[in-house]
Amino acid sequence: MTTITLSLPEELKKQMDEFVEINWSAVAREAIKGRLSQLILFKSIVSESKLTEKDALEIGKKVNASLHKRFK
Repeated sequence: MTTITLSLPEELKKQMDEFVEINWSAVAREAIKGRLSQLILFKSIVSESKLTEKDALEIGKKVNASLHKRFK
């Protein structure tokens, strides 16, 4: 197994130290695994898309405007 080193803010480390029963390496592994699954799915969807980046940005702007209007 490969080892990686993470830099954490001191306050976060202090909070983690309050929970000595937690295997923080396992938590980090699962978080990384979950994020990778999302990215792989995203990459798969994007690779089959016929939308250009410009199209995607335009759709994103319309969605944002619609959500802003709905929750305003």
